[in-house]
Amino acid sequence: MVTGILGQKIGMTQLFSDDGAVMPATVIKAGPCVVVQRKTVERDGYDAVQLGLVEDAPAKVNKPTAGHYKKANVPPTRIRREVGIAAGSEGPDEGAQVVASVFADGDRVDVIGLSRGKGFQGVMKRHGFGGGRATHGSMFHRAPGSIGASSYPSRVIKGMRGPGRMGGDRVTVRNLRVLQVDAEQHVLIVNGAVPGAPGGFVMVRRAVAAKPDAAPVAEVPKKKK
Repeated sequence: MVTGILGQKIGMTQLFSDDGAVMPATVIKAGPCVVVQRKTVERDGYDAVQLGLVEDAPAKVNKPTAGHYKKANVPPTRIRREVGIAAGSEGPDEGAQVVASVFADGDRVDVIGLSRGKGFQGVMKRHGFGGGRATHGSMFHRAPGSIGASSYPSRVIKGMRGPGRMGGDRVTVRNLRVLQVDAEQHVLIVNGAVPGAPGGFVMVRRAVAAKPDAAPVAEVPKKKK
């Protein structure tokens, strides 16, 4: 059994629990995926499968990549990632289909995606610097401050936080709870936000360090007067 699936972020919505509490939720179109390649311990040194996300538009690939898909007898895909196989279970064969039913309501998952790119930004937005005084004449409103001494070492030390490109990084959000699974429509609804903009590609995998749900707090009986 595979431990993950590829998908595309649709957007955010909200659901209501049984007690009427509002839960922020993200809708993910999870799959369908096809197994492009099967990795084995004997041949590759580890157990995994290479999944391809099936889309409406056919993917254009070069001849070597087309031959790679032809071995599994599956159509070429734009998105291809490796996911692990659960310990003690048999992995699917090449050409098999993986759908959203690999997860169930209440499962804990990690969602991996590419964060939104924000371009070149200063230190206040990029790193949360406080900046200088905002009063008249300070001339130090949004500057980073000192970045090193002039006498020694007379250079900027590596790793110094400064302005630069922000966003567009691989981000993993851990321990999100699966609220609903619709295998027929290939839809997963998870509690909380996931990285990236609507339309971005994500990978949903079983939580590496799953946390149990919090136990309900028992009500303390009121003392009678």
